[in-house]
Amino acid sequence: MRIPDRRIELFTGAGSEQRFAGPATGDERAMLVAVLDAQRATLELKCAGLEAELAERSVAPSSLSLLGLVRHLADVERRWFRAVLARQDVELRFSSPDRPEGDFDGATPGTLEESWAAWREEVAFAREFTATAPHLDIEGHDGWRGAVSLRWVLIHMVEEYARHNGHADLLRERIDGAVGV
Repeated sequence: MRIPDRRIELFTGAGSEQRFAGPATGDERAMLVAVLDAQRATLELKCAGLEAELAERSVAPSSLSLLGLVRHLADVERRWFRAVLARQDVELRFSSPDRPEGDFDGATPGTLEESWAAWREEVAFAREFTATAPHLDIEGHDGWRGAVSLRWVLIHMVEEYARHNGHADLLRERIDGAVGV
């Protein structure tokens, strides 16, 4: 039985919602990847149909914007998958010790294409890394947490996206009144 959700249909159209169609039983990796991919798709959905408006800030003094969230999550993906788990010597794309809020403060309409390209590149790397990892118990080292497993990073990424998708809900509603899952 399909339960109608008129709110999500404002974004996706009737009957087209597929983000949460992944497995609910079975292989742990497949479930974690499906849930994380659904959260990533939610971020894209919240930004769909907008361009310059993506850089619109929430309410003062917050620097939150949808584009800032895209940039922030590109940095988060890069940090956990490239730097911590793959042990690549890389800097974050948008933030730095000198500009810790560069992901949000630098989110201007002129950075739209660069920001989306960075996010997509980092997501692609994370997906490939996760798909080819021999198991979920592989570890990286993080200065904040110490030893972390791929399993922990995937769970943390679901939490990170879910938290920021809540922000995205409010930002999108403020921009054009659109609401949905």
